[in-house]
Amino acid sequence: MKILIGVHHFPPRYSGGAEQRALRTAAALQQRNHQVKVICVEHIDRGPTSGALWQEDNYQGIIVRRLSFDLSAVPNRTIFEYNNPWIGEQLELILRQENPDIFHLIGGYLLSASTLIAARNQNTPSVVTLTDFWFICPRITLQRSDGSLSTLPVNPETCARCLGETSRRYRLPGKIFPSLMNAYWHKQTEKIRQIQTRLDFLKTVLNNTDRIIYPSKFLGDVFIQAGIESQRMTFSRQGHDFPELAPELLSKTPSLSLRLAYMGQIAQLKGIHVLIEAVKQLPNAQLKLSIYGDETPFPAYTQKLRQIAQDDPRIEFAGRYQRQELTRILQNVDVVIIPSLWYENSPNIILECFAHRTPVIASDLGGMAELVKHNENGLLFSPGNPQSLANQLQRLLDEPNLLSQLQTGIPPVKTLVQEINELETIYTQIARQ
Repeated sequence: MKILIGVHHFPPRYSGGAEQRALRTAAALQQRNHQVKVICVEHIDRGPTSGALWQEDNYQGIIVRRLSFDLSAVPNRTIFEYNNPWIGEQLELILRQENPDIFHLIGGYLLSASTLIAARNQNTPSVVTLTDFWFICPRITLQRSDGSLSTLPVNPETCARCLGETSRRYRLPGKIFPSLMNAYWHKQTEKIRQIQTRLDFLKTVLNNTDRIIYPSKFLGDVFIQAGIESQRMTFSRQGHDFPELAPELLSKTPSLSLRLAYMGQIAQLKGIHVLIEAVKQLPNAQLKLSIYGDETPFPAYTQKLRQIAQDDPRIEFAGRYQRQELTRILQNVDVVIIPSLWYENSPNIILECFAHRTPVIASDLGGMAELVKHNENGLLFSPGNPQSLANQLQRLLDEPNLLSQLQTGIPPVKTLVQEINELETIYTQIARQ
């Protein structure tokens, strides 16, 4: 088959979860003799005054068409965010040139729904893999600008206020004069209409897609509740392979301390401050916390974390790590903490930890609570609650057999081979249709 994969970004400049998923998928499909090409956005701060430019290169044997456009030049940023005709033009161009059997969009953000419209215009079957909530939430996470979580049904008035209060101009009055600002946002009919238009448009586009893959049942349930037709949807969790992970590498190095780790993005919505505050509530505990992640994207938040840590010698900011270092790191970690404040979806780090027989403590929320079974393969705590997390850490300190019991309860991790088998079945089904 000829397959075109679309994703908002692609390595080497970008290496988030969706980008790595696109890379794994493309490489695995090529190994099975499919012809694969990737299209992504490389830059949003350069390009002509209208339209997008593209360049092609070869990354690890995969042909990648990288688009660039100037976001400051778009005539209507509100509409271009979810339906970018410049991207749509480029998608139609590559579809005519390559004539693929399948267009597979991973995510949706940045490439926008114009890609799916272009595929339909060219009679190319389309598959979407959902990775977050972008199709129903402009902020992607269903987390409001005040830190609270959105629930269904989506309320366009609430969305308009949430987006508005990302600006200090509206956020402070909302805290000082809540009743007055409630009345103000109720009257913002044009902003509310724009949100409703976005919701209706993206729901229609998704319901015209041939197949929608959701990697967590929580994510699938949210989209079905939001009006996406269930018969178009297929559950398929991502797979992971560790071909060099020999049994002896699963053993932990001895330690007298309980070794904790956070591994991921250093950002407010990841709730790392909750983890540090929990550790600080156990001042006499014999433990060590290592925080792995890039500190540069949000320096103010990094500074806040260091202030909370207060030079506690038990807390280490370990910096970035490469995936090839994961096994070595986890040999020296007893449990990994995921204190996220948003729903998450199907976090790669949980699956990677399970493959390394490492229990996880996670927020009792969204896709995290779907993977981490309390008292079985890990522990759950109340989201955003340092005391609740500290209580679970204290259990590991007080119950000497708990850690080994949780290790025993870790299930097998789905392999990449299994995932690609499922994907090929989906491709074949919709191509025949």
